[in-house]
Amino acid sequence: MWESEKASTLTPEEDTLRDVYLTFSLGQEIFGIEVRYVTEIVSMQTITEIPYLPEHVKGVINLRGSIIPVIDVRLRFRKEPMAYTERTCVIVIDIGNTSLGLIVDSVADVITIPEEDTVDPPEFVSARNRCIKKIGKVDNEVKLLLDCETLLSEDEMETLSQAL
Repeated sequence: MWESEKASTLTPEEDTLRDVYLTFSLGQEIFGIEVRYVTEIVSMQTITEIPYLPEHVKGVINLRGSIIPVIDVRLRFRKEPMAYTERTCVIVIDIGNTSLGLIVDSVADVITIPEEDTVDPPEFVSARNRCIKKIGKVDNEVKLLLDCETLLSEDEMETLSQAL
């Protein structure tokens, strides 16, 4: 679909949320996800592990009666594991009909990054890491903007849905 066609099919709410990102940190790096995917941010919950899942899929949490799979974004991006702290939190996102919890070091801000201040990731980045959709330029900083729909592979999503 062409960009102009895509823009014309947005609902008024989606249009309001265009270019708005929730930023979070993993160590010194700042990442952003589109606010339209975020349903809530919660403190760390008790995680029930499920055997035979990839290391970055930590298990599931019970959030007010809903069972939500959680992934440690730090491990998903092959970073060093870190002990969870009081700043560690879970960003609950909604991808289609699936809720997913993202464990991050800390949440930073909600910011607007206009499309003209974003660039496609270099080829060597996008070839190895399909999760990075764009790179945002904010003042003198770089924000890695994630594609929520590719945080888990189709196989991982299927495995999770079978396990739940």
